[in-house]
Amino acid sequence: MAPLSLRAINRATLARQMVLARAPVTPTAAIERLVALQAQWPRPPFIGLWSRVEGFEREALTRLLAQRKVVRATFLRGTIHVLTAKDFASLRPVIQPVLDAAMRSILRTRLDGLDLDALVARARERFARAPCTFEDLRDEFLRVNPNADERAMGYAVRMLLPLVQVPVLDAEWGFPAQACFTPADQWLGRTISTLAAAPDPLILRYLAGYGPATAADIQAWSGLAKPAVRDALERLMPTLTILHDERKRDLFDLAGADRPDEDVPAPVRLIPEYDNLITTRADERFVARAHRPRVFLSALRIAATVLVDGFVAATWKLQTTKKAATITIEPFTAFAARVKKEVAGEAEALARFAALEARTIEVKFD
Repeated sequence: MAPLSLRAINRATLARQMVLARAPVTPTAAIERLVALQAQWPRPPFIGLWSRVEGFEREALTRLLAQRKVVRATFLRGTIHVLTAKDFASLRPVIQPVLDAAMRSILRTRLDGLDLDALVARARERFARAPCTFEDLRDEFLRVNPNADERAMGYAVRMLLPLVQVPVLDAEWGFPAQACFTPADQWLGRTISTLAAAPDPLILRYLAGYGPATAADIQAWSGLAKPAVRDALERLMPTLTILHDERKRDLFDLAGADRPDEDVPAPVRLIPEYDNLITTRADERFVARAHRPRVFLSALRIAATVLVDGFVAATWKLQTTKKAATITIEPFTAFAARVKKEVAGEAEALARFAALEARTIEVKFD
């Protein structure tokens, strides 16, 4: 088979991400298709769904969170994500080795002398007594022992104890800036295992929503170690299709997966900060190398981006007050008049979605 061009790979992933056309699916189905939406901040998952789901309304996700059908919790790469409760329960064991490795890599000698089992039991008791923030938990560690390394202890708990954040219905995006946590098994009424599990199901889900992909792509998205990904791909090989890109790299994909023609039109889409579509790519299918410094920022920040013809062509920022919303577009190169009009229309629609009470909407191009 001829190598897939960068543009063909781009279109295949966009189709599975529901970006070539907004999908007429439920928010739950969309979240499952994406596996998880990165959610360091409360707002991005809402915008991520708005960009992908036909007729999506904010209350739909808030309601799923309140009904405990969807959770916001530590997941892929040890970062906060929104995913279904069902997937959290079944896939959290796959991620446990990633969390263990992150804890040991970051804390190193700070773990010396810590009884991790006792620490987790103590934290579980505190969270079960009443949901609280990690700042509250660290304060309690210091009350017991003023010389404690409370930040190391808190990080270890975050990696080892399955927790979910408690939604607040009257918060604008479902959660306050400092959300409270509670034990996941208590919140969901089911056991959440922390015993490591094989990553095969997670990799298949990834390929369905993000493929075709290299092994490096899978690692970047999941945080799984290289040997774990390699071994899983070997086990899965009979069920996979192996393609190649123009650099002759192996691309793994599901047999029979949708790969539309590279000339399929791609509409303008505004993608939120930290979205996994952009954040975890190990190639240039969305962000050209020259533009990466404007997307991948200092302190591990990932800019909100504008896709034009399927590729990142600008970043955007939204500022709101009670009466007004301004969305600022920063193109990498000047837009043609037709493109600028399409970007402005999509940006205005996003601002109206995000700033429900704004009387005026302004779209600016810097």
